[in-house]
Amino acid sequence: MHRRHQAVLPDWLALYYDEPLELTHGEGRHVWDAEGRRYLDFFGGILTTMTAHALPEVTKAVAEQAGRLIHSSTLYLDRPMIELAERIAALSGIPDARVFFTTSGTEANDTALLLATTYRRSSQLLAMRNSYHGRSFSTIGITGNKGWSPTGLSPLQTLYVHGGVRTRGPYAHLSDADFTAACVADLEDLLGHSRAPAALIAEPIQGVGGFTSPPDGLYAAFREVLQRHGVLWISDEVQTGWGRTGDHFWGWQAHAQSGPPDMLTFAKGIGNGMSVGGVVARADIMNCLDANSISTFGGSPVTMAAGLANLGYLLEHDLQGNARRVGGLLLERLRAIGERVPFVREVRGRGLMAAIEVDRPERAAAVLEAARAGGLLVGKGGGHSTAVLRIAPPMTVTVAEAEEGAALLETALHSV
Repeated sequence: MHRRHQAVLPDWLALYYDEPLELTHGEGRHVWDAEGRRYLDFFGGILTTMTAHALPEVTKAVAEQAGRLIHSSTLYLDRPMIELAERIAALSGIPDARVFFTTSGTEANDTALLLATTYRRSSQLLAMRNSYHGRSFSTIGITGNKGWSPTGLSPLQTLYVHGGVRTRGPYAHLSDADFTAACVADLEDLLGHSRAPAALIAEPIQGVGGFTSPPDGLYAAFREVLQRHGVLWISDEVQTGWGRTGDHFWGWQAHAQSGPPDMLTFAKGIGNGMSVGGVVARADIMNCLDANSISTFGGSPVTMAAGLANLGYLLEHDLQGNARRVGGLLLERLRAIGERVPFVREVRGRGLMAAIEVDRPERAAAVLEAARAGGLLVGKGGGHSTAVLRIAPPMTVTVAEAEEGAALLETALHSV
């Protein structure tokens, strides 16, 4: 299978593991490979299997909708799309919200950039250092992580702001309050030398960058500056949305002193594996386009049925609360483990987004392999030569599974 992959797919299409893994099926928080071996899944298809593998409520909704109508496009009224848009608009916190559905986070961020640059009549963007926003031509142009930005060519002019990483860079030694003040001063200075940017796009917790984040309140302080200059704020919630951080339903709510963002983007977990993404924006921003548009596959009846069932399950079973409780226990356990491993630089995270930063990329790769050998799947990330293990199990994970996963990670770390 690996040889066939190499023969027909791009060299740059990344695969985990020295001997890549073929997954054949899953249930709950577990998956099985082609040899029949079971793994505890602590990465969920890059935070996409948000609730559980083969969640009956979602698979039933998909099967029933597929039996009625698989596709119609946005040229026709689509009841599941309207119902999911109503729920997301109400949950977003954005006043007079409008929702546009896409098929991925990349496409969602691409749409947000289109809206912002059109609304503001500017092709200049502000983005965070160490950020990642997708793989399209425009989103690569605003990605501040060189490991995921293969070209410097871009239709946008991007200026990068300090603040997305608390523990590295010129302000790392400062207190949280002084760190925030220094980053705000940097933003003020940047805006004083730039031509009216359209927007700042920022992940509340940087995903590919290694689950790094600023002190709570930083983006609220940024928002005050941005509003004085008329610059929009886009919160990239592709990885932080739907309660995964435990403390909040959206990542932006850790910076809520100045109210919601002008736009937020979402994807990954809402479909629990189905291709769902989207943008929520104020009506005046969403409606600023003066040409017709459609989405052939965004908002398809099947994916919307999956999103509705998944969101309903998440809210009815308080998975945000589970992320807070079980995630807190998991982080506590991982911090205790990290203190006993010399090459672990930091354990950080929030809710069910945990990261173990180690001293070298090859060490992270070795731990990833050792965890797999022990029956645990985790992810990788990082930037600026950092190496990070990313841990993000489905949000139904139990205390017993969190303990099991932590024990398997401890064994992997010590074996390396």
